[in-house]
Amino acid sequence: MSHDVVIAGAGPTGLMLACELSLAGVRPLVLEALPERPADRRANGLVGQVVRMVDRRGLYGRLGGPGRPQPAPRYMFGGLPLDLSVLPDNPLYVLPVPQRRIEEVLEERAVELGAQIRRGHRLTGLTQDADAVTAEVTGPDGGYELRTRYLVGADGGHSATRGLTGIGFPGVSRDHTVSRSAHVTVPAELVDPVTGGLDVPGYGVIPPFLHHRTESGVFVYAPFPATGTAVTTMEWDASGDPDPAPPTLEELRAAVRRVLGVDLPLHPPTGAGPHLLRRLTGGNTRLADRYRDGRVLLVGDAAHVHSAVGGPGLNLGLQDAINVGWKLAAEVHGWAAPGLLDSYEAERRPVAQRVVMHSQAQSALLAPGSEVTALRELMAELLREPGNVARLADLLAAADVRYPTTTPEAHELAGRWAPDLVLDTGAGPVRLAELTRGARPLLLDLTDDAALSGVPAGWADRVDVVAARAVGAPAPARALLVRPDGYVAWATGSARPGEPERAALRTALTTWFGCPATDRAQAGSAL
Repeated sequence: MSHDVVIAGAGPTGLMLACELSLAGVRPLVLEALPERPADRRANGLVGQVVRMVDRRGLYGRLGGPGRPQPAPRYMFGGLPLDLSVLPDNPLYVLPVPQRRIEEVLEERAVELGAQIRRGHRLTGLTQDADAVTAEVTGPDGGYELRTRYLVGADGGHSATRGLTGIGFPGVSRDHTVSRSAHVTVPAELVDPVTGGLDVPGYGVIPPFLHHRTESGVFVYAPFPATGTAVTTMEWDASGDPDPAPPTLEELRAAVRRVLGVDLPLHPPTGAGPHLLRRLTGGNTRLADRYRDGRVLLVGDAAHVHSAVGGPGLNLGLQDAINVGWKLAAEVHGWAAPGLLDSYEAERRPVAQRVVMHSQAQSALLAPGSEVTALRELMAELLREPGNVARLADLLAAADVRYPTTTPEAHELAGRWAPDLVLDTGAGPVRLAELTRGARPLLLDLTDDAALSGVPAGWADRVDVVAARAVGAPAPARALLVRPDGYVAWATGSARPGEPERAALRTALTTWFGCPATDRAQAGSAL
């Protein structure tokens, strides 16, 4: 077998998967059709749980994050402002960083860990049998074949992997919108010194980073510190026929005039670039009908595409990669329990369905029409209630995700994101995030006498054990078994657990991390 895992696509999701596999002891090969990283601007940052996840992998600072992740004081839903400062436990984290930099950091990390990346190599065909996938690849020097135990398509919304496998991609396309975006320079005197918003002559102050809706369209003013100021418009009732001419700054000025009803001085951007100047007609909302076909799997945009409003794309795609990475590595290493790899689709596809739902809802709230205006007025009233703000913040951050649990009587934390604890292990305080850098399963024993620390002895090759006590706040559980993707596989609230808790822990260890090493060794010797 030439490779254990081949990944098609070296965007953020494919590179994150390469990092996760490498941390788990699998050295993947990444194929990227483009000869070099694209210079155009796409995503402008990370939003949601993935910000805390990159912290747990030690990547937050490398991505430019200051100190430790902090929740955002405000955000938006469908262009309506969300005041997150009213929440006692704000789940919505934001890290502004250009996609190009995200890719640079993830590629650097993947290569450090031993992944191999081939640029200019395009997947053109595949077949699979019971043991492996045969991939046909076209590279700079011609075509070749390679064999791999698993192939993962991280090759975007037009995924060749998905098409070659025959996985359906149902959904809807819309051709009635046109978005125009560009990096620009605006007169300094128009920037409001108090709010940071744009004081548009004859219109008023428009807050930054908010989808500002009018009856004629949407206007966004985004003064990104790292990449420069960007202006975007969105308009409805387009013909659906893409304009063949290249977009121009004058075209954007005219669109701003139609949306706001006034002229806005927009000048070319300064600096070396690359600079954004883009026109997009229409869009797609689609979800793969399955995430796995035999030894071929899909992650990220290859599995789902949707509106970018609210910025959920990288949160969804990168967490796909983090979810499937350790499960795929378990299959390669031979200790995966039956059904573990199938749990990837069972857990992640419902999350994608919720993103599709709320991104469509936000798009509807931005559309023109008096009935939409009335709906927005009602929503604004509802968002005066902190409980409703909390519900939307959880939805946008994907902090409301709870994966299926193994038993109906499971602890309330089971299946949920492991809380960001500060712990005393006897050598000073340490954050949980610092204990998860290696992407290994972790039993966190917070019982009075480390009563459960000996249970995972048969899983010592796969599971780390840390006995500690919580610092600064009561522990939400007395022991947690944390999966490599940051979610709780099992928890107990008992300070002095007995045999029922030990038995439940052994069941969880076997369910998620396979049989103990002694059982596997005995099974192997019997063959």
